[in-house]
Amino acid sequence: MFDRANLQVLANHARAAAENMAHTLHRTAHSAFVKETQDFTVMLIDRKGRTFGVPVELGATWYPGLTYTRAIDMVDDYRPGDVAFTNDPYSGYVATHAPDTHLWKPVLVDGEIVAYTGGHIHNTDMGGAVAASLSRALTEIHQEGIRFPPMKLVNEGVFDEQILRIMTTNVRKPDLNVGDIKALVGALNTGERKILQMVKKFGKEAFLEGVDALLDHAEAQARAVLSEIPDGTYDFADYADEDSTEANPCRLKLSLTVRGEEAVLDFTGSDPQLASSLNVPSGGDPRHTILLVGVYYVLYTLNPQILLNTGLTRPFTCITPEGTVLNPVYPAAVGMRSLTCARLRSVIFGAFSQAVPARLPAAPAGNNCIVNVMTTDERTNRTVIAAVNPVVGGGGGMPHRDGTNGSGADAAYLKNTPIEITETETPVEFLRYGLARDSGGAGRWRGGLATEMAFRVFAPDSRITARNRDRSFFRPWGVLGGHAAGLSDMVVNPGTEGERRLGNIDTAVLQPGDVLMIRSAGGGGRGNPAEREAWRVAEDVARGYVSKEAAAAEYGVVLSDAGAVDESATEAARAAMPTPEGHFHFGPERTGYEAQWTPEAYDRLTALLSALPIHWRFFAKTEIFRRMKGTERTGRAGVDTAFAEVCARFPELPRPAIA
Repeated sequence: MFDRANLQVLANHARAAAENMAHTLHRTAHSAFVKETQDFTVMLIDRKGRTFGVPVELGATWYPGLTYTRAIDMVDDYRPGDVAFTNDPYSGYVATHAPDTHLWKPVLVDGEIVAYTGGHIHNTDMGGAVAASLSRALTEIHQEGIRFPPMKLVNEGVFDEQILRIMTTNVRKPDLNVGDIKALVGALNTGERKILQMVKKFGKEAFLEGVDALLDHAEAQARAVLSEIPDGTYDFADYADEDSTEANPCRLKLSLTVRGEEAVLDFTGSDPQLASSLNVPSGGDPRHTILLVGVYYVLYTLNPQILLNTGLTRPFTCITPEGTVLNPVYPAAVGMRSLTCARLRSVIFGAFSQAVPARLPAAPAGNNCIVNVMTTDERTNRTVIAAVNPVVGGGGGMPHRDGTNGSGADAAYLKNTPIEITETETPVEFLRYGLARDSGGAGRWRGGLATEMAFRVFAPDSRITARNRDRSFFRPWGVLGGHAAGLSDMVVNPGTEGERRLGNIDTAVLQPGDVLMIRSAGGGGRGNPAEREAWRVAEDVARGYVSKEAAAAEYGVVLSDAGAVDESATEAARAAMPTPEGHFHFGPERTGYEAQWTPEAYDRLTALLSALPIHWRFFAKTEIFRRMKGTERTGRAGVDTAFAEVCARFPELPRPAIA
């Protein structure tokens, strides 16, 4: 039996092994997106397919609860040296969009599989309709690139060249794909060696017993955190700005019920699956890791010593009705699922914020915009496809400090690439890369500032994709009197006669000399801004974080021309400021939107849509929104009137049998 000390030793070995895998991949990868941005994972997996060890220092933080079981079972006859892979979101529900290529390798001792090593890399391109394979405008999985169901890529140490030829024939930058995949295989080999060392140190049976104990310990830690949260049901909803090219909002709704050491996350009431690539392919798995990413952040915030493995998922049950945005059916497009996942995290944060308000922050920016450039390098006349720096945004105000500037908590694992490296590898010129003033939500603890980036292109028909852009309408919310944050933006040729605002459009074609400016959202503020020390506000102004005008309007702090606090004027200004009300501050945009789309109206909408066949739901939603827009209709009656008009216009539409 493992006592607590020995179990911690094993946990340290597992984490160190995963860190070694991550360093191997990080140092040998080919694409900037893997070797600089670090959009990759590596993990140790038990013989049942459950993750039991992940790195903390390198890579994405989404997957400590990932289960490979279904994908592993789809491949037969594992032998020493084999490596299996998949990137198909609808086969095994391991990969969640086509650019994420997952690999796993069995580790055998005495002919018996004792564990697997695994992980994924985000390929720069997997073919499909657009460069980098991702755009919200895509409507079915077949447009998002070539897909491989679970199969062997390496047979007893030898790559299957036929599979590699099929892949390289269908993607835009084959050398990057193959280079990154081979780097990941190297990382799996590193992990295999580390697991064999653990087996030698502890013995095979003790190792297997210890891995089970690690999962049990993480489960116990998660249950301990839940036991400290007051029992109750906590409802919250949040919106992605646009559900498709139709540009209606996409709502995610959560009813979080905590009972003792367990919690149910019921997403009933969320939008139907979309005719865009914003769907999240969970496969209906009640503990799918992609649904629980926000929970991992909450657990880690409440207990930074918690073990990160699949055991964390056991106390939680997710309810995601089939045919909804969080449980789409084939062949729904899913390439931009990370945008919806950002809003999913916001919904989870909002629910838990009500449960333990004293311990959790305001909303982070909630967008992790990844910018890809496809252009011609005039020096070599070669086509270049590269990921440029992520534009992430600020963290929410914390219980005891300001939110992190430019690195928004739930997407902070996306590292920035030094400008010098990007300009060397990609023919663009950076004009600005920094923080956006007045973008953090005002509060006793200010929200983190947004990131702002601008660059110029030189070749004609340079194609830009800026995936996961959001929060250009619905702001990251403030809590406990704090204000909502500033909005995101994307502009071509800002400040010129040819200025074009792109809203949430995620693709653009630029011509020689054009400049693209992208700004993320900021983080929400926490606590009453009038309670922030005046000297902190003055310091923010001196640093360029807050303008002098915003200091007076948002914080009631009046500054002299020299930047000194005018104490008497500040006291008078703050005395005149209204007392904040309510737990959340959403900003005027959401407040105005929900004056028409009340909870009652949305409940009626989702009830009507869920009673329709899946292939009718998004169409009906779009038509109802079209008939609600620009009217004074609201509530259940307004939705019923709009739906009756849709039924009259389209007699083929099935009539749901609900009251």
